[in-house]
Amino acid sequence: MAVSLPSSSPLPVSFPSNLLTRSRILSPLSHALQLNRLLADEPVGSTRSFSLRSASPRIGAFAADSSSAVGSELSTELDAVSRFSEIVPDTVVFDDFERFPPTAATVSSSLLLGICSLPDTKFRSAIETALADSECYEKDDPSDRLSCFCDKALVNVGADLARLVPGRVSTEVDARLAYDAHGIVRKVHRLLRLYYELEVPSERLLFKIPSTWQGIEAAKLLESEGIQTHLTFVYSFPQAAAAAQAGASVIQIFVGRIRDWSRNHTGDPELDAICRKEEDPGLELVAKAYNYIHKYGHKSKLMVAAIRNKQDIFSLLGVDYMIASLKILQSLKESITYPDEKYSFVRKLSPSSALAYNFSQEELVNWDQASFSSAMGPASKELLAAGLEGYVNQTNRVEELFGKIWPPPNLHLPSCCYIRYLITNPF
Repeated sequence: MAVSLPSSSPLPVSFPSNLLTRSRILSPLSHALQLNRLLADEPVGSTRSFSLRSASPRIGAFAADSSSAVGSELSTELDAVSRFSEIVPDTVVFDDFERFPPTAATVSSSLLLGICSLPDTKFRSAIETALADSECYEKDDPSDRLSCFCDKALVNVGADLARLVPGRVSTEVDARLAYDAHGIVRKVHRLLRLYYELEVPSERLLFKIPSTWQGIEAAKLLESEGIQTHLTFVYSFPQAAAAAQAGASVIQIFVGRIRDWSRNHTGDPELDAICRKEEDPGLELVAKAYNYIHKYGHKSKLMVAAIRNKQDIFSLLGVDYMIASLKILQSLKESITYPDEKYSFVRKLSPSSALAYNFSQEELVNWDQASFSSAMGPASKELLAAGLEGYVNQTNRVEELFGKIWPPPNLHLPSCCYIRYLITNPF
């Protein structure tokens, strides 16, 4: 990420969905992370993340009460938009870090797949250490053992990332628990305990949870304990409002995914009403969620992903965080602004303007499971389901891979454990 994050607002850097193709020779880690894209096969609306720290200057953002237009001292569009929102680059390749240096990271099942694809990455040892963990290989149930290995691998890699980036590390929570609030809480507690064992404090961590009703309920419980959460797969106002009411630290909306759905489908009342006003449904959802958060004093920060062009950025100036592709960032960086330029970069979203936004009584409910479920339209249901399916598939693939390579080379199991391994894994 190429931004300096406030200590209370850690964010991940997300991979773009398309694959990077490079003709030049890359470092082993860069190559591994590109293979990660090939292996992950994530669904529409999913986010893969990774970042490393750079010593280069970072993009900064003005505070919420900054001026609404850019001064004449700025020289590029990237400088201009960075005064209103923190710009998060989609980057994984080392030679991009100097241009757009990141500050935080996300560890996920897709990242584990990428690391496993090559032997010569600096994080390979983190996975091998996980596969050699005695707590895991002493478990009798193979499924429990593999789940334990995955948890250990996520945390080992996350701890390595925490040593490399100044910001926070977001850790993916098993999407197979998306409809089990207590299961999510137990999983986060386990991950947090593992991080503590590696001396990574909770203030450096964020836990990424799907925005099902159960996921939102789990986030509420975790936030009450001081554990920061990152709710993803938000595609509707009920999800965003319920997440804000739950006190989620970060709420992530995918602008382009919502736009794509509305272009190819009808029958979603929330999106159809926006389209009838000839407004963009993705941009409108971000604006409504931002105004709701700020008008009613919720602590959540809003992050926008799936940005498709510079106009999306110009239309959302003032939102807390925007994830943008390297192509868009490079275009912003190469576009010069002049003191006498007629076009003015104006802040579109601000806490003060949020006060003037009017919400209907139906939108101001205290969300419960019944009202939440009835308000979820076809778009959010379909996009959420697609995101969950992708995450579940990735987790299953990681466990399948770990089952094939365990025990790792040079691992000397106690005789009782080796006998148990042979029994549960016959030749």
